[in-house]
Amino acid sequence: MSIQIGQSAPSFKLLDPEKNFHSLEDYRGKNVVLLFFPLAFTGVCTTELCSTRDDLSSYSDLDAEVIAISVDSPFVLGKFKAELELNFTVISDFNKEAASAYGSLYDEFVLGLKGVAKRSAFVIDKQGTVRYAEVLESAGDLPDFDAIKQTLAEIQKAETVA
Repeated sequence: MSIQIGQSAPSFKLLDPEKNFHSLEDYRGKNVVLLFFPLAFTGVCTTELCSTRDDLSSYSDLDAEVIAISVDSPFVLGKFKAELELNFTVISDFNKEAASAYGSLYDEFVLGLKGVAKRSAFVIDKQGTVRYAEVLESAGDLPDFDAIKQTLAEIQKAETVA
């Protein structure tokens, strides 16, 4: 199942490394950038999340919260978040429910690993509507961060006009 722009974003309730639950409903009234990434401590994932960390003010300026999700355990993600000094929410989709709902799950990843999240990016507006959706087949590719920011800028512009 693939997520379409204009549809309601699938709900989720997932654990962060501090064992707190986060649901999409917790972020109603905020624009959200959801970043699914395959596995903590891998090269491209580290690059993606560090570049997001270093550019977080751009997302804040565009009135957006960033949430990164992987199928790693909350314990692994805690170590990953601390080591990389990530300054945004990182949550575990260990049971693969969110990645599946967002059409972001490999049947088979490298080395025969099954059930790993595809690198994906979604922008969800304050009403919970998907405004941007990008699911990458190659884990070596990065999301189009310029397109994500452009979508957020368009949402922000529409809000100021309304």
